[in-house]
Amino acid sequence: MILVRSAQGLYWMSRYLARAEHLCRMMALQMEAMVDRPFREVHFGWSRIYGTMERTPPWGDIGELESDEGLLFDSYTLAEDMTFERLHPESVWSCFAMGRENARQMRQCITGEMWLGLNLPYLRLQKMGIRDIWRTSPETFYNETAGAISAFTGAAADTMYRDENWFFMRLGRAIEKSQLTTGLFLTQLRLSRQADESFDGDWETLLRLYHAFEAYVVRYAVQVEPGQVLDLLATDNHLPSSLSRMLGHVEEAIDALGPGPDAAASDELRRLAGRVSALVKYEWDGRHNPEPLLNEVYSHCRDLHDLVSATYFDYPIQDAPER
Repeated sequence: MILVRSAQGLYWMSRYLARAEHLCRMMALQMEAMVDRPFREVHFGWSRIYGTMERTPPWGDIGELESDEGLLFDSYTLAEDMTFERLHPESVWSCFAMGRENARQMRQCITGEMWLGLNLPYLRLQKMGIRDIWRTSPETFYNETAGAISAFTGAAADTMYRDENWFFMRLGRAIEKSQLTTGLFLTQLRLSRQADESFDGDWETLLRLYHAFEAYVVRYAVQVEPGQVLDLLATDNHLPSSLSRMLGHVEEAIDALGPGPDAAASDELRRLAGRVSALVKYEWDGRHNPEPLLNEVYSHCRDLHDLVSATYFDYPIQDAPER
């Protein structure tokens, strides 16, 4: 049986790296939008990023970003905050560093290819600041960082033995991506409602974030419809990062890991994983007020994390398995 410390380290390693990857992909699209998009779309993009990550900008309110005149300076400040702010646990730097630190402590549980693929980008990141990436093409930095994490995930899929180490990694990544995706959908819907209008560009970037634009065109048409975008990203199991597929990975990992020492927590965890997956598979309707269901899924994702901790990491000592 895997040690609790190792299981928890692998779980959190995957969560931090999935968070860093997701943020890098959002930031790359935001940097591209700054080149030729109108102010409204750039402002919407920053609001979406901060809303999804549940963070507050350095000056307190993203709504205070009001004109094209200070757009470059404001974006520089916001990019530095989201990328290199070492005191905030949600920045790219912090998430990558915490993911790498968990990997360092779990060196005996991961392969050499995985460690090399993670450590080299980490060492490069330590030497960089916002000025280094801003002077050329910042989107290149974000794409390369996200690509390094994707390569790490690919190395894990190619080289890891399919034991409990693998499934704790898979569980952490799936829960994190499910929570981030649900939070992003809720933020997108809230911002669109507050603006009293929806623009194709806002929803097209959502498709691009999940590498789903081509799939959308094949399934629907070139015309972007918000309800159809949500339907695809939430329910299509052929899409690698769809919400339904990620929640399916949660179920699979929990089944593979089996019950923990606390039988009651284990049963509750398994039931909740099935419930939240069924919500998206069988009760989803993205075209008619999906927010109540998304709020429920988001709350359940947080509950899943708490139950994973209670089942596998923080169970009472009298329930600990004998060695």
